[in-house]
Amino acid sequence: MDTQTRHALKQDSFIQATTSSIGWVEAHRSTVIKVSVVAVALIAVVLAGVIFYNNRSERAEVLFGQAMDIYNTPLAQAGQPAEPGLKTYASSADRAKAAHPLFEEAAEKYGWFKAGANARYLAGMTALDMGQSSAGENDLKQAADGHDSGVAALAKLALAGLYHQTNRDSQAIDLYKQLIAKPTLTVPASMAKLQLAALYENTRPDEAKKLYAEIKDQDKTTAAGQIATQKLQGATAQPQPQPLQP
Repeated sequence: MDTQTRHALKQDSFIQATTSSIGWVEAHRSTVIKVSVVAVALIAVVLAGVIFYNNRSERAEVLFGQAMDIYNTPLAQAGQPAEPGLKTYASSADRAKAAHPLFEEAAEKYGWFKAGANARYLAGMTALDMGQSSAGENDLKQAADGHDSGVAALAKLALAGLYHQTNRDSQAIDLYKQLIAKPTLTVPASMAKLQLAALYENTRPDEAKKLYAEIKDQDKTTAAGQIATQKLQGATAQPQPQPLQP
């Protein structure tokens, strides 16, 4: 078969296929139009959703950034004049009071975003800085139950510290054990073990030593391992009680 013949056959096949397709479209014009309209509508909905999500996410980041700018503002140093043009706060409570409403707003409006999850945790921390332990505990509990595992771990760590300070050691111990069982990048197991060991030092010294030994063996090159080593050395250096002489 020569080249010209093959080309003619291909052209005929193309024409037949095109004609057949056009005929099918003509026969199903109503269906094609409906499907096309639905497809266009779906695309429009998806695009609107993406735009809405991006706008909300951007607003969350801006609001959270404003709160963080305040929270990172330096405190005035006693006896030292403030630098001209440098914003400072007289105390951590004053600084927290300025940042807290913005963290709360970001958490309430944008809780499903990363910035909103961070804001909920920091709303709790700033409430504690202001001496509002009840409000701080409430925010931290919400953060601990949130979808962001890293932020939830930080909130649990802060809650455990609050429980220990307010004589609720059983609740603190439970949270530390949860963090040890399910470590995260924000709260490694060694960090939770250190806190639990410190809590045990006065009430369960043997348990504290056991935890310090675990950290020392498992995290030899980390800061946690070094702290555990120092704790063990300090415990060894303490004078032992002498037996009573008859």
